[in-house]
Amino acid sequence: MRISVIGCGYLGAVHAACMAELGHDVVGLDVDEAKVALLAQGKPSFHEPDFPALLARHVRSGRLRFTTDPAEIRDAEIHFIGVGTPQLKGRLGADMTYVRAAVATIIEHAEVAPGGRPVLVAGKSTVPVGTAQEIEQALASSGKDLLLAWNPEFLREGYAVADTLHPDRLVYGLPDDLARGAVAKEILDECYAVPLGEGTPLVVANYPTAELVKVAANSFLATKISFINAMAELCDATGGDVTRLAEAIGYDDRIGKKFLQAGIGFGGGCLPKDIRAFMARAGELGVDEALTFLREVDAINRRRRDHAVSLAEEAVGGRLAGKKVAVLGITFKPDTDDLRDSPALDIAGRLWSRGAELAVVDPAAGDLLRERQPELNVSDTVEEAVRDAHVVMVLTQWREFVELDPAQLVHLPAAANVIDGRNVLNPRRWSDAGWRYFGMGRGVSIW
Repeated sequence: MRISVIGCGYLGAVHAACMAELGHDVVGLDVDEAKVALLAQGKPSFHEPDFPALLARHVRSGRLRFTTDPAEIRDAEIHFIGVGTPQLKGRLGADMTYVRAAVATIIEHAEVAPGGRPVLVAGKSTVPVGTAQEIEQALASSGKDLLLAWNPEFLREGYAVADTLHPDRLVYGLPDDLARGAVAKEILDECYAVPLGEGTPLVVANYPTAELVKVAANSFLATKISFINAMAELCDATGGDVTRLAEAIGYDDRIGKKFLQAGIGFGGGCLPKDIRAFMARAGELGVDEALTFLREVDAINRRRRDHAVSLAEEAVGGRLAGKKVAVLGITFKPDTDDLRDSPALDIAGRLWSRGAELAVVDPAAGDLLRERQPELNVSDTVEEAVRDAHVVMVLTQWREFVELDPAQLVHLPAAANVIDGRNVLNPRRWSDAGWRYFGMGRGVSIW
């Protein structure tokens, strides 16, 4: 099939490359000339495992190309909308500027063969419920036979390629017109023939259900993370161990083990802004009480960052001014260079504002951090960062940091204090090596 992807950021670029991998001819459209120039050379503009090889292979084959010229999307049979919906400045809601621009571009440039089947517009961006209906009306008014489906994405940064090629489910939001809905499903089935053939579950629903799926899933995950972080607060107050607590309740198959790791909380470009946009939309619909609990979810998440700073102050004896803090990991999660709403970056900024001397090290985002925030000293190695530090903070669970040998590092800092912001270190091992260990809702236990 001939496919266009509007928006070539993280979501769009990965989706475009994966569609080429599934055998389609794909063009990616973006207004950012520098980004397009990189992608057109087969070079990614962000860090994502397995993506560089996939991108380069299909750019070389000619099956995948990138452009800033909207005229090049005219012959596509499917137009995927993969633009960002960032949080509005100073407000909880989502900024729909890029979605509206993408729709306008498709309406202007899409060509529909006379007497042929409709051209499908497939939304992948995370949007407030009700957006699809508005887009459907705009398409209907265009004078072109443009058909809308909502096809939310469920990518996890660090696993995006596998999640696209082998998704755990596909969701189609289809129009209420049964005949046109059947055509939309037929086109999407053709597009996703490979994963469907592998047995990927398919959920077919109406527009609002499909729009709600993504934000509901993210809200549930955020709630689960904040719940275990609330338990960490109680463990800190009582001497409990939140990791053992999480292990015990995780054996209950009604709860499950995933997303029960207490720490400094969630971040990134999805969960924080999605739950806030969800709350804002509920308010607009007059059902804000249905999502009141998400305010506490957000508040708990923010408190974890405060707690990490408090632990750093405790470790150095009260005042951070003039103390060196080694920050291991600055991205919001491992295996990405994404700094959007990163708890680690936020904590680092708070430490710096209190007068701490920072030494930050990150396997993927070091150069990006040097460019964006030159006031934060970026080290090339863990050893360099840790040397003469008064406290070491592990804030992103990169494998390189989880597997560190505490005995080899203990002679480097000015004071051997370690704050395990992700509860990924072995407290006993670090303590036995001479470190003073601080966890998030856990300490050094004989058990």
